[in-house]
Amino acid sequence: MAKAIKLSLTEDEVEILVDALEADLEGYVESAKEARGNGNRADVATFTEAAQRIQALITKLQDLLE
Repeated sequence: MAKAIKLSLTEDEVEILVDALEADLEGYVESAKEARGNGNRADVATFTEAAQRIQALITKLQDLLE
């Protein structure tokens, strides 16, 4: 399991991170679609997992803003 890190951020900084992660998420979703179209199952799995992990982190960060 990964080691937990405590970090203090302002709401603006969290929003910046969320925006950056959303852009990154879009790239992985698009890459998964392309891999699916090319029949590359391994890449589909890799990109889908990355997108899911990024989405989970986005959700966790957004929950901090509420």
